[in-house]
Amino acid sequence: MKLKINFWNAILAIFNCFLFSASWFVIFATSFDDAFNDNNNTGSVATFFYAMAWIGVVLSIVAIWKSKKAKISIVGPVLCLVGNFAFGLSAVFALPSIVVLVIGAVFSFKQKPVQGETSQTIK
Repeated sequence: MKLKINFWNAILAIFNCFLFSASWFVIFATSFDDAFNDNNNTGSVATFFYAMAWIGVVLSIVAIWKSKKAKISIVGPVLCLVGNFAFGLSAVFALPSIVVLVIGAVFSFKQKPVQGETSQTIK
């Protein structure tokens, strides 16, 4: 039994990897633009990246809960949770977040049943 929530959690993790890898460049470019012009866009640009990370945290928590209920390994959703949470704390953690999210996405796609258990159907 495969859960759709784990599939979408893995897709968001991969999407966030691309976002987080671009975040430093976008935030730095926006801050330089703000320095030379009278704009104030850096905060709103950074907020977008942080919002995506926190959406990933919420989706990962739901995936953990549903995976436990269906007796599917929670390794993938937990790694996705850690990766999104790290970036959600600070954009400084972009590189470690990307690494953890890639590994978490792989495990989320696998959706292996818990050792010694058979998965149940969850709707």
